[in-house]
Amino acid sequence: MKFNVIFLGIMSMVMASACSRDMSTDPGKVVVRDLTQSERQVTTAGEQFGIDLFKSLAAEEQNVFISPLSVSMALGMTLNGARNETETAMRATLGFGAMGQDEINSAYQSLIQLLTSIDPKVQFEIANSIWAHSQFAVEQEFIHVNKTFFDALVKVIDFRAPSAPDQINNWVDDKTHGKINKVIDKIGAQTVMYLINAIYFNGTWTYEFKKEDTQDDRFRVNEDLFVTVPFMRQSNDHFSYFDNDLMQAIDLPYGNGQFRMTVLLPMYDKSVDDIISALTPHSWAAWMGAFSEQKGTLALPKFKLEYKKSLVEVLASLGMAPAFSDHADFTGINKNGGLAISDVIHKTFVDVYEEGTEAAAVTVVEMMATSVGGESGGFNMRVDRPFLFAIREKSSGVILFIGKMNNPSQ
Repeated sequence: MKFNVIFLGIMSMVMASACSRDMSTDPGKVVVRDLTQSERQVTTAGEQFGIDLFKSLAAEEQNVFISPLSVSMALGMTLNGARNETETAMRATLGFGAMGQDEINSAYQSLIQLLTSIDPKVQFEIANSIWAHSQFAVEQEFIHVNKTFFDALVKVIDFRAPSAPDQINNWVDDKTHGKINKVIDKIGAQTVMYLINAIYFNGTWTYEFKKEDTQDDRFRVNEDLFVTVPFMRQSNDHFSYFDNDLMQAIDLPYGNGQFRMTVLLPMYDKSVDDIISALTPHSWAAWMGAFSEQKGTLALPKFKLEYKKSLVEVLASLGMAPAFSDHADFTGINKNGGLAISDVIHKTFVDVYEEGTEAAAVTVVEMMATSVGGESGGFNMRVDRPFLFAIREKSSGVILFIGKMNNPSQ
């Protein structure tokens, strides 16, 4: 913890020095200049955001090492595609207030140039990239802005090709000089884009799942741990489904439909314990009466009763929840909408030794197709984190079994 505070303090002093010293053009000397007003606004906002983020993480973990700059920059690229409430929430969380978008982008651009050239004896590199699925249409203005201001590499690849994760991971490996060689384990079926910043410091059913549709994917056991488990997948016009501020819920029938498995999945800014806290006979009855027939897609892990860091929950708690919801508005990325941030993966490396320090950070913003807008229609429910489930008999209301699934790989 002491080291983390010292590290953040050093970064603040670097920024402060850029504001106060005179320009120097001598070879081998530190090149410094005063920050512009926009740069100062962005760095001030970044400091507040970084402290808020750090405190939130430190409250729940013993060892924390983060790069607020990396997180801010990855989200800064994403912000160019956000609109309406989603844009407002992201701006508020990042602390940009009433700054214009061009002003924000220009400040990031000049800060990248400043920070990567400020001291020729220090190797400090910032790299940005956007990876889009070949079957996903991206607004050209979004591409142009991020190329222009963030110097982002833009790659369009087939996300369904087995080599796709390796292509992305190889870029990360190169940009972090081998210190972070893997951030993507498996590309989910609904994933359509990654925005990445690198800094160098997953009974018989009435409607059966097809075995050929089952694929390994990530399941988030908790904020720090992902396990790879097989996910069964199904799209259907007649799922029994409902959602509210607390959860998504689906009722899956066996046989003729009297016996059902009910899966209660917490929303991204909630937890399975929040559902359990709200569980009473009255609430259960209300939930069971809320199902209606809906079209949608379900990904459910196969299971027998079993750190990178995902920043979704902490960012939602800091005010960015709309960006993760089915009602997120990223029409600046795709005019048809139907996009949300499904994950913000942050991974870091640090080595402090006698001669100096080596560090690296990567932040990945993962975008996925949602139930609102898009081509497929219907809801999308991805059971990739702890959930509640029950087996019940419909006519009597008897609950035969009820469980909490924390880790389907165990």
